[in-house]
Order: sequence, then C-alpha cells, then structure tokens
Amino acid sequence: MNKHGQTRTEESLIPKHGGYRKLKTFQLASLIYDVTVRFCDRFIDRRSRTHDQMVQAARSGRQNIAEGSVDSATSKKMEMKLTGVAKGSLEELRLDYEDFLRQRGLPLWPPDHPALRRFKALRCATLEGFRRWVAEEAQRWGEESAQDSDGHGETRTPDQNEAARPCPSVSSVPREQLGAVLAANGALSLLNLCIFLLDRQLKAQADTFEREGGFTERLYRRRTARRAQRND
Repeated sequence: MNKHGQTRTEESLIPKHGGYRKLKTFQLASLIYDVTVRFCDRFIDRRSRTHDQMVQAARSGRQNIAEGSVDSATSKKMEMKLTGVAKGSLEELRLDYEDFLRQRGLPLWPPDHPALRRFKALRCATLEGFRRWVAEEAQRWGEESAQDSDGHGETRTPDQNEAARPCPSVSSVPREQLGAVLAANGALSLLNLCIFLLDRQLKAQADTFEREGGFTERLYRRRTARRAQRND
C-alpha cells in the first residue's frame, strides 16, 4: 500500500500521460514545423493564403499530437481524435508541398532518390541539420555541373561512369530553384515518415482503448473493486 492508500496492484485512475516530447511523431512534427516556417518565408509570398495555410497546417500537426497525449489521461477517444487531426493536418501540408513542385514544373523525387537516401541516412533532428543537408546537396550539384563541362564551356560526352552519378535528376534543375527543390523534397520525406508513424500510433491507441477502455471504464472498475472490499 502506498501513501495514497492504494495497493500495488490497484489500477491507476489517472495513468501516466503527457510524455509527448519523447514521441517520435512529435519530434518529427516539430522539425516539419520549423522547416515549413523557413520554407514558406523563403519561397512563398508572405501575403498569400498558401503561406499562412502551410504554416498553420504544420503547427496544427505538432500541437495536436501534444494535446492528444495530455488528454489521454481522461479520454482515449479525445486522444485518438486529436491524433487523427494531427495526421489530417500533415496530409494537407504534404499536398501543399506536392502542389508547390507540380505547379512550378519542378521534380518530385521518389523515396529512393540518391539525395533522399543520403538525407534519411543523416536522421536529421534539427533545422540546422536539415539546412546543412540542403547546402551539401547544392554543393554536390555544383561539383557535378562542373564535371559536365570539359573546362571550355562545352558539354562532355557521357561515358561509362555516368550511371554511377548520385543525383541524375538534380542536373535538370535550374540553379536558382535548386534550394526550393531540395527543401520541398526533404520536407516531403519527413512528412511521409511522420504520417506513417501517426497511422501506427492511431492503431496502437485504438488497440489499447479496445483492450482496456478509457477513463469511464477505469472509474467503473475502481468503484466495483471498492464496493467489493467493503463487502468483504
């Protein structure tokens, strides 16, 4: 029995909750928010609705993960609802990034694109890490562009080594748009992972709710146990 008069086997009425800062989804959503704010400030007119909508969608994803974690103490239904809202907001943001690329005729890279494989290997956790990846890939593009010339401004004839070049689709991107292409595709890579993990998180929450119930069920079990103790 503890200082509150509970036995060690007695179910807690208010379980541990609010540990959202340790959730991978919250950490990813926080990075997505930071990246989106910077992306929109650099590449989208601040007076446009798209600018505000993208920033708000990114913020909504992050905030609803946190709020759902806190509300899980008293309502599993609310936790699942807010997790679903977070997922929906990030889905909306994913479409905005895809629209940005499509409407400007810029490439949307597949997940196995060499630049994205390097990005995933870095496991960026901060905005600074994301920016460093963009800078390194832009530098790589510059070096590869220089190799395409024979030093006299003439294009080299392709050789057998061309297939080994790491980013074949980057060379077709105008230099002034390369930063936007890298940032948008990097953000989409983060979004794809976060949405995938949120889907798993939702399923886990539903399984827990089905198995254990929520606050109402815990309260019922607590009252039933107390009545049984009084009748002994």
